[in-house]
Amino acid sequence: MGDSFTANAWDFTDPDNACLRHGKTAWPAQLGALMGVYGTDAMVDPSCPGASIDSGPGWTLGVETAKADKAGAFGPRTKLVALQFGLNDHWGQTTQTLWKSLQGCVFNLVDGCGPEAATQGRITDYNGVSGTLFADRMRNAITYIRYYAPNAHIVLVGYPELFQPGTDTICLDVLGVAPFIQPRGGAVVAYFDRIQQAQQQAAQLLNIDFLDARALTTGHGLCTDQPWLNGVMDPRTDIDGLFFHPSSKGDAVVANAIYDRYGH
Repeated sequence: MGDSFTANAWDFTDPDNACLRHGKTAWPAQLGALMGVYGTDAMVDPSCPGASIDSGPGWTLGVETAKADKAGAFGPRTKLVALQFGLNDHWGQTTQTLWKSLQGCVFNLVDGCGPEAATQGRITDYNGVSGTLFADRMRNAITYIRYYAPNAHIVLVGYPELFQPGTDTICLDVLGVAPFIQPRGGAVVAYFDRIQQAQQQAAQLLNIDFLDARALTTGHGLCTDQPWLNGVMDPRTDIDGLFFHPSSKGDAVVANAIYDRYGH
């Protein structure tokens, strides 16, 4: 269950976002193939681009949990429940989402996307992200899953490294030769850092596992020599892949890590 980093596909022809499209190389698909359950009723994947823990609009963790439950995903034979959420939620004093911040902040070369962007409402207020709040917002769903799938490993999957922590400059590869560079992008980097920390803390508070995808993908973010995330038609990754999202290689690293830990 999760958002676009889980589904890794977006159907731009679907105005209602029915969430029926999933990337064939997304980490759940690759994980399912490794475990021999992809395309069978032994695997359920209700992940949805734009999904949030509880902010909406659109699908939430609660909605996806209900859909998975209806599909028969939870029971004493359930082996693994993997979740990836947090980036699309509202945090702090703003209702701005990261996706909607792209135009007003990330790609805004005039005003930039520095720390002041959060107080100006041009990006999610990363100062409001905390492990305690993250855990509180997930607790009802986790409690439900644990009750109805008592033998399952529940793992919160982190996000890959997009930008090197601590930097102010962010960029996006375009055609593999001409990157778009935002020299004042500290708010975006800080947001990803806070989400990473909150996910780790929330997993501890909820007594579930955490998969550190950032550690697995360190040094392979956007605009690196060997990127594992898609730029815009970058031939070094998936040329038609969803930009800002993992390439098939990046997803393979996550899928294999989950399989090594839980799939045998």
